[in-house]
Amino acid sequence: MSKKVGVLLAGCGVYDGSEVQEAVLTMLFLDQANAEMIFMAPNTEQYHVIDHLSGTEMAEKRNVLVESARISRGNIKDLKDVQASDMDALIIPGGFGAAKNLSDFAINNVQAEVHPEVQRIITDMINSKKPVGALCIAPATLTKAIADKQPEVTIGNDLGTADAIEKMGGKHVACGVDQIHVDRANKIVTTPAYMLGPGTKDIAVGIEKLVAEVLAMA
Repeated sequence: MSKKVGVLLAGCGVYDGSEVQEAVLTMLFLDQANAEMIFMAPNTEQYHVIDHLSGTEMAEKRNVLVESARISRGNIKDLKDVQASDMDALIIPGGFGAAKNLSDFAINNVQAEVHPEVQRIITDMINSKKPVGALCIAPATLTKAIADKQPEVTIGNDLGTADAIEKMGGKHVACGVDQIHVDRANKIVTTPAYMLGPGTKDIAVGIEKLVAEVLAMA
């Protein structure tokens, strides 16, 4: 029977949503493994909108769920309607949206707050002993959500982010872009992806390993 894997999205675009290549590569490797994907995102206004051509902030508002639907081709659920019992595993792609819309780590660092529905689904998955994968900057939000579990994660080797993860109660392990870190006690798998890059073929190696490990644990 195929595994059901939740993919938690945070909008569409590296600077204000989910990193599209990380999300699509996650989808590709899940699909190649014949996993059933359940796409979800919080139905909330995103922190801000960035013009991805100029890098400047735009004077408009966008909804995280509506923007995430671009990546999933419209096949997506409001996060509040998804339960841990609906899936065997959860994967969270990176992109700044994971630290702006799923939590406000990008703004408030160690004092970050996690979106209530994101907090709920991560906590329920971990408490249900179901594996959670997180890419790029997403492990920072994951760490904040389950700080009491002292999760072991990697975001690569960025000293500032690694220090913040430690201060939030996690343990950071430096990894290369082609590597994953597995926290067996909490069933968490993380990989640096575009925290290190530099390109699609490079991040694909770690993401493929992450998907394989998450499915093996599920």
